[in-house]
Amino acid sequence: MLKTNDKGAVAPAAPSAAPSVSPSAAASAARRGRLARARSLTWLGQTAASLCWISSMLITGVDSTGDWLQLCAASAWLLANIGTLLTAEAD
Repeated sequence: MLKTNDKGAVAPAAPSAAPSVSPSAAASAARRGRLARARSLTWLGQTAASLCWISSMLITGVDSTGDWLQLCAASAWLLANIGTLLTAEAD
């Protein structure tokens, strides 16, 4: 926002102060966001599916290149699910 002074010159207005949030309140809100996401049915379902996929690969054995690729894909899926918790922000 611009303001005009008495000589007609335009000067930028001082920025408005943003409400301050304490670091502990922000961390607590982020934890609640992570917990809410971890309790969601979609996150739980995807995490359970990736764990089952990894378990089935380990139980049946990893013998071929395709088996290794499946194990890598299942592990990447699990890591992506965990990553969503770490990057979750409070909604």
